[in-house]
Amino acid sequence: MTAAIRYEHIKTCQQSGARLGRIHTPRGTIDTPVFMPVGTLATVKMMSPEELKEMDAQIILSNTYHLWLRPGEDLVEEAGGLHSFMNWDRPILTDSGGFQVFSLSDLRDIDEEGVRFRNHISGERLFLSPEKAVHIQQSLGADIIMAFDECPPYPASHAYMSDSVARTSRWAERCLEAQEQGTPSQQALFGIVQGGEYEDLRRQSIDDLISLDFPGYAIGGLSVGEPKSVMNTVLEQTTPLLPSGKPRYLMGVGSADSLIDGAIRGVDMFDCVLPTRIGRNGTCMTSEGRKVIRNAEFARDFRPIDEDCSCYVCRNYSRAYIRHLIKAKETFGFRLTSYHNLHFLIDLMRKVRLAIKQDRLLDFREEFFEQYGFNRPDAKNF
Repeated sequence: MTAAIRYEHIKTCQQSGARLGRIHTPRGTIDTPVFMPVGTLATVKMMSPEELKEMDAQIILSNTYHLWLRPGEDLVEEAGGLHSFMNWDRPILTDSGGFQVFSLSDLRDIDEEGVRFRNHISGERLFLSPEKAVHIQQSLGADIIMAFDECPPYPASHAYMSDSVARTSRWAERCLEAQEQGTPSQQALFGIVQGGEYEDLRRQSIDDLISLDFPGYAIGGLSVGEPKSVMNTVLEQTTPLLPSGKPRYLMGVGSADSLIDGAIRGVDMFDCVLPTRIGRNGTCMTSEGRKVIRNAEFARDFRPIDEDCSCYVCRNYSRAYIRHLIKAKETFGFRLTSYHNLHFLIDLMRKVRLAIKQDRLLDFREEFFEQYGFNRPDAKNF
């Protein structure tokens, strides 16, 4: 198949093995490794597209399941696609909706055709198949779209996971066929590697997907409750088997330590709702670890959230002011903490790219972990 995107490998870090690259898309080039802010309902919560550009977000992610339910893919297509609908002219990635089907619906039936489940908002019975997931994403018009996969729980037995991987591989083939039969577009369809913590099943999943020659590959089924050590082990077993000339995307990962550890293990793309979710709780990522700005200790603290940060928020507002807004439940306070957290992770990946270029990513990891506090026994994962 002809790829709508192209991965360009620039350099491998001699110290860590991490890779520096670029993904060329019809709507711009993405420097990797990259963190992608999540705009579930065609908006990154609390942020405008202009603010995302100001912090140099290169690509954002939107959610197929949620946009299918509201406002509907037909309406978005009528508006000219997601880019026109939300006034975003840079690349967009849409997930397949599979994770939401399996995580939001308690009542669901899986068979070879797809998944029958209840709308988590209205209770209406719905059906999502590989073909339907591709059709919705084609209507949304994202630059990168995802194959429909089964998202097994963690932990799951080897027998269950084996059946799940086989089904996901069959669904992946159907997704490709549906894309080829649909309206011609400049969309790149990524396959999703599954297999849980089982090395043999991850290998089987990769073999199946590589035979279908996707333009990129995602690693699914991680950051679903397993220990960080398990995730890192799976990445060490998985990424070396993926094609070196195509992008590698670790789904749903956004803690600072996992971004660095994932890059060291050869991942190019990451996404997560974490920075805006904790921002709306008044929690901020800083170079010295997390700070819960709503706490009383910051009531008369007139320093910026992070004295080492150059973002718009840290240049203009104090911890005391932001705490006041959050305690008063003023939306602007949550906007400021969300902005800062997104900027923090986007800037972290810029520093990761620089460290790869300088062949010192392992040194950077040690320095960052020491300052951030990950080396403390009570360290938090963000």
